[in-house]
Amino acid sequence: MYLCWGEWSRYRIHFETKIAVESPAVGHKMMTMLPSRHFSGWARLPTALRAIITGLLMALIPANVWPLLLLNLGVPLAAIVEVVFLALYVWWASGGGPPRTAQAARATAFRRGIPTPKQWSWGLIAALFFAVTIHASIVLLFRIVAYLMAAFRQGYDFSFIPSLPLRWLAVVVSATSAGICEEAGFRGYMQRPIELRYGAPVAILVPIVFGAGVLLGVLAWSSGSLIFGMIGHVVMDIGLFAYWWTGIGGNFAARPISETGVDQPFLIACAVWATSLVIVLLAISKLRGKTPRTGRA
Repeated sequence: MYLCWGEWSRYRIHFETKIAVESPAVGHKMMTMLPSRHFSGWARLPTALRAIITGLLMALIPANVWPLLLLNLGVPLAAIVEVVFLALYVWWASGGGPPRTAQAARATAFRRGIPTPKQWSWGLIAALFFAVTIHASIVLLFRIVAYLMAAFRQGYDFSFIPSLPLRWLAVVVSATSAGICEEAGFRGYMQRPIELRYGAPVAILVPIVFGAGVLLGVLAWSSGSLIFGMIGHVVMDIGLFAYWWTGIGGNFAARPISETGVDQPFLIACAVWATSLVIVLLAISKLRGKTPRTGRA
């Protein structure tokens, strides 16, 4: 979601963003966000530390708006308000709105851009099979160790929502909120400045400390966009919320292989995990080859 700016403003932002992407040195200055212009202590902090703080704030604060809305407004109204909030959040985080002095920096951190048709093809493949890989790995995990349902679902009780359709709506909105906000924060505002300053390997590994996945980091870097990571994250979280965390989509009843032995379902899960992972890595390699040089650090 973007608002129409004046011609000069749009060309200025495009030009400044292009410089930031092509030049790590200039990009480092541009990614110093607005506080550095007013607080000298912030400007003296290392780039990585500023990126970590900014990324955490951009991920966690907006992601926790939805639980507050859900508990206070109820599902139908809360879902409408959350959709409006997420649209405004994406617009602002991607370079819209005030302050104008930080618009180019926000656009760069958000990896704003329009993927090509070929990027869309490989990006969607990577996103969907990323979700398959994660869920297959969870199945394998709980075939190796026992699935402690009560412990795994603690804090994800949707029983206060009166009907099953409304619970599904809450699942979809919860997954969408987490996917958009966490990708913008971790793979955008945290990872992107570190990429420009220290390179992609360091930038991809740093968010792992905060629970962010390597595959999503590589996907953002290789595609030069947050869109595919957001899609994969949302699809993954719909499965997590619906099946593993709340049970509204069913319950996992398979026993560990220590009790059943290595059976056919376990071998199928292994094959699904390996195949989906290979497809994700293949799609990511194709994306990297099709991403313009100006789109990567």
